[in-house]
Amino acid sequence: MLKKIKKFFYLYILKRKYYRVGQCNACGRCCQKIYVKHKHVIQTEEEFKILQRQHPFYTYLRVIDKDETGLVFECTNLDKETNKCKIHKMRPGICRRYPQEELFLMGGTLAEHCGYRLEPIESFEEVFNKVSKRQKK
Repeated sequence: MLKKIKKFFYLYILKRKYYRVGQCNACGRCCQKIYVKHKHVIQTEEEFKILQRQHPFYTYLRVIDKDETGLVFECTNLDKETNKCKIHKMRPGICRRYPQEELFLMGGTLAEHCGYRLEPIESFEEVFNKVSKRQKK
């Protein structure tokens, strides 16, 4: 029963498609090669400077590259020797919520050795059955 309530809450209240499962294994890869999405993926340094003025967290990010998706960042709070966050207890919400399903919806993937994974809330079979029932009506 509790599982059904959780599933309903995620699907219909939170409008999610995935559960986040697993735990951080402190590899530090999520703090490197980051895309920033604020209404859309940030494309220019000018857009990024505006975003930094609006949200102080973004002052911790440094542009390291640009590709077909947009600007690529890394967090300056990552200690590269220990792969630990220098401000872990005060880290912002964007870091606390990692990984978010928007990552997948943008076509992104998790780092190869990431301890987290995103699992579909509804199986393929469940979705297929729903669609089949609607088409029969």
